[in-house]
Amino acid sequence: MLNDAQRQQIRNKILSEIESNNSLIISLKENSQPVSPDNAIGRLSRMEAINDQNMLQANLRSTEARVARLRQTLDQVDAEDFGLCAQCEEPIPFGRLLLIPESKNCVACAS
Repeated sequence: MLNDAQRQQIRNKILSEIESNNSLIISLKENSQPVSPDNAIGRLSRMEAINDQNMLQANLRSTEARVARLRQTLDQVDAEDFGLCAQCEEPIPFGRLLLIPESKNCVACAS
């Protein structure tokens, strides 16, 4: 089981991750604007720009989903069963929770 200091460390890590991901979301939104059809670039350059835009939008969706998971995890940090594997109910190692706070499974069950 996690002690209060460990829970606070995880809470701080989640808040830091949310803040940095929100900054990334702002940047991705700015950089993933639609490619204007009247943009005077060559055909291949335009296709590359559209491909880049698609990758940025995929990254944006992924980052937004991670922020949602982090917010949900933040609400659960004080729950009695926080830090227990959802499958085997064994404690998830503290180091794993610091690296991936939204982890629901231990390493063995996640693979």
